[in-house]
Amino acid sequence: MSTRSGGLDYAALQQAADWFARLSAEPDARHLHDAWRQWHGRNEVNPLAWSYVARVSQRFAPLQEDVPGANQTLAHLRGSQRSRRQVLRGLSIVMGSALLGWGSWQQRGAWTRDFHTGVVPMGEQLLADGTRIWLNSGTALDVNFSAGQRELKLYSGEILINTGNDSRPFVVETAQGRLRPLGTRFSVREQDGRTQLNVYEGRVQAACGDSGQTRIVPAGQGVGFDRHSLSALHPAQPGREAWAKGVLMANDMRLADFVGELASYRHGHLGIDPQVANLRVMGTYPLHDTDQALAMLAQVLPVRIERPFAWWVNVVPR
Repeated sequence: MSTRSGGLDYAALQQAADWFARLSAEPDARHLHDAWRQWHGRNEVNPLAWSYVARVSQRFAPLQEDVPGANQTLAHLRGSQRSRRQVLRGLSIVMGSALLGWGSWQQRGAWTRDFHTGVVPMGEQLLADGTRIWLNSGTALDVNFSAGQRELKLYSGEILINTGNDSRPFVVETAQGRLRPLGTRFSVREQDGRTQLNVYEGRVQAACGDSGQTRIVPAGQGVGFDRHSLSALHPAQPGREAWAKGVLMANDMRLADFVGELASYRHGHLGIDPQVANLRVMGTYPLHDTDQALAMLAQVLPVRIERPFAWWVNVVPR
């Protein structure tokens, strides 16, 4: 699954990726390791960017554990005299398999859940009470049905729910609070310490976990909340239902936000140059083929898709 860069400096990330290529092409070049150490210690941002690239590539692990030991980088390339371009081409293949391991490691906490997804959303699932659910990418969910209550516990990600006809109370719990639907179709997203609710049919009662503040959200409306407070009602986001049909819907969306959404459906790093972050995106884009979605962007916006590695992709000015 794609790793979020957490707002790290774009230039520092690009420099870290470039150091990866240089050290990979010449793993035994002492002058490169000396220069890398100087770059790494130059400021507080560079080590963060390096750590991020390490998490994405997994081939930086020896350096991550022992910064001075940069000569351990990519031991499988030792002894070779390949050019930087050849290394980059080879890494496109090598890192494809490495990312499978990274995706499994990143999601290891989710494997203990009743339902979990990686970069591929899960289609319709029918629960014992007739409720239908769809799981977006990066989702972990437990289902707990008892004689007195039906409960879904969302640990991460996003679910779309069409509740079944059952007399037992239905509850969706997130880290921020609880949702009680009243015969409805709605989506719930848990991300970055907040829960976002969009109601498409019926009504849902939203309650904060700590303050106990509650609000009834009718069809066509949505609300966001943390453990302490609820936002004002706002129009429901139709795009938050579209992913269940395999598309990402953009209606005058910032390109930076679009790229952030698309990143959750692919392995590796997907970044954007700040110069094009505020371009606006319209239309629907396929989630089953994110490379195609990126190619479509390049056809309608003044951007190009830069791929120094198979697992490191950036949207940059044309």
